[in-house]
Amino acid sequence: MSAFTGSASAVVELARQGTLATRIADQIMHQTWQTPSRAEFRSWEKSLPILAHDLLDAGLGDVEVLIEYQLPLTSKRADVVLAGVDPTTGQDSFVIVELKQWSRAELWEEDPRLVLVDNVPGGPKLHPGLQVRGYCEYAADFLGALAQHDRSLGGAAYLHNAADLDVTDLFDLKPDEWSRLYTRQRRNEFLDYLKSRLAPESGAGAANRLRSSAVRPSKNLMALAAAEIKEREQFVLLDEQRLAYEVVRHAVVRARRSDHKTAVIVTGGPGSGKSAIALSLLGELARHGYPAVHATGSRSFTQTLRQYAGRGSSRLKSLFKYFNSFMAATPNDLDVVICDEAHRIRRTSVNRFTRKEMRDGDRPQVDELISAARVPVFLLDEHQVVKPDETGTVDTIHEHAAQRGLDVEVVHLREQFRCGGSRAYEDWVLDLLDLSDRGPQRWPGDDRFELQVAGTPWVLEEMLRAKQEKTGGTARMSAGYCWPWSDPREDGSLVGDVTIGDWNRPWNLRGDRSVGDAPASAFWATDPRGIGQVGCVYTAQGFEYDWSGVILGPDIVARDGHLVVRREYNKDPSLRGRKATDADFDRLVRNVYKVLLTRGMRGTVLYATDAETREFLTALTHRTTPDERR
Repeated sequence: MSAFTGSASAVVELARQGTLATRIADQIMHQTWQTPSRAEFRSWEKSLPILAHDLLDAGLGDVEVLIEYQLPLTSKRADVVLAGVDPTTGQDSFVIVELKQWSRAELWEEDPRLVLVDNVPGGPKLHPGLQVRGYCEYAADFLGALAQHDRSLGGAAYLHNAADLDVTDLFDLKPDEWSRLYTRQRRNEFLDYLKSRLAPESGAGAANRLRSSAVRPSKNLMALAAAEIKEREQFVLLDEQRLAYEVVRHAVVRARRSDHKTAVIVTGGPGSGKSAIALSLLGELARHGYPAVHATGSRSFTQTLRQYAGRGSSRLKSLFKYFNSFMAATPNDLDVVICDEAHRIRRTSVNRFTRKEMRDGDRPQVDELISAARVPVFLLDEHQVVKPDETGTVDTIHEHAAQRGLDVEVVHLREQFRCGGSRAYEDWVLDLLDLSDRGPQRWPGDDRFELQVAGTPWVLEEMLRAKQEKTGGTARMSAGYCWPWSDPREDGSLVGDVTIGDWNRPWNLRGDRSVGDAPASAFWATDPRGIGQVGCVYTAQGFEYDWSGVILGPDIVARDGHLVVRREYNKDPSLRGRKATDADFDRLVRNVYKVLLTRGMRGTVLYATDAETREFLTALTHRTTPDERR
């Protein structure tokens, strides 16, 4: 999908008329319901005409220009994709171009991957060559149209306002076919490069084939963990993801050289790539001999990583720890501790099983994690705090790091890789749960993601099983904690605790052993047999599946145009009694449903036990027409 597709000659004409940027902005608002920033508008006005005129000067006026091209299964957009015919092979040929208006830039602390740009706030930026290389890697990994032949894709960063001397540091990074770098001083070289990859004929056919290309299934995080650690990096990191990765690597090198600690905080919503960053870092650091471990507060997530990433190797399994594993750790013994799902950090690691000699008053768990490594890394989503004693927030981590005199680097992941890359769906969920300032909104629709409401739990389950059978993807049901949770019967059969009318299904298992056809608790989300049980937030958090069915229990119902939380219907032991105030309980239950509603990669089916709530959801998910949107 792109915001505009047309020949280079058409782009020049629209720019001459002064309507190009407006056309692009209107299309983006239509596609995403987001208003482009003034900086984006200026970039379209200034950079795109320069590129289009360059194409005309190269005799490539018929090449197709796909502007703001959205990479599949993500909300990230490449500035431009040029589509045409390879002059050598006659096959489809594509060039991704990253446009920069930078006039001056230099390396950040002599790191060839990170740059500081004059008059651009916000600290170091990712090297534009690496940025466009990431787009190329990702596109080649997901788009079948690019698998036809080796020369089908090229990539270049074009700094059309810069002279060589003003960005000379940037040439320290060795380029390849996916990361070429050109300045205005090298314009003629840029035109020669374009002519070497694109013939002077129409690229409309190639553009159509790219837009209709089959999207290969996304790489499963767990299935690739073993190769990630044992062999080589297999996750393609884009923009802020790659920036976070490079900031951590830079901090590790600096810590070794200067004996100075740095804490890195990476924030992002569900599916923004936090765990891909974590595993890429672990693999990279391990390969280079840096002592590093991965840690989470989730038994399901850690055990799944141990099963897949550490298959056949107890040494690799030992790289995956829990947050409470560092109570007796020697300070700075590790170079890095990667705290994935850091929103699950607890107030303290002490529990009823903790040995007396290890009880250190009420030492905060975050202090233990900060102490354990020269570079503690925290990857979190504050909207996924679901228990009263979870304290993993940016402010808390920043406060404890500052008390120890640590530098703190913060990277925000703004993109979306789950939910089909649909930012519209993530925003809709936040609005629905009153976790934003807007309140519930009608679903605007997004061709990348399906959202439906089922009238009965029978229909919910039938829809999920049909999706799984038809597409070959994975499907799971989950629910709010509103029903009792029984142990298996003596004969090994499961109790159908989640009962709605004449429909009932068991919760996922609580133990570490499978029972009958039901997988162990930790593997409910990843084992194909998990579809037979209803998952809860503790087994769903941190995972993803193609099709997600969510049962909104009686603890959250629609009244007067908003979802209202009802404490008396919730049966979660961690929220019962005085463990949470009414205000905390309300926030935590909304966060629970936020987690459950954002597990699906391709679609979500909703069912509410309350009739008024079903009507409310049905009204919100009615697809609007273009006329209704105005």
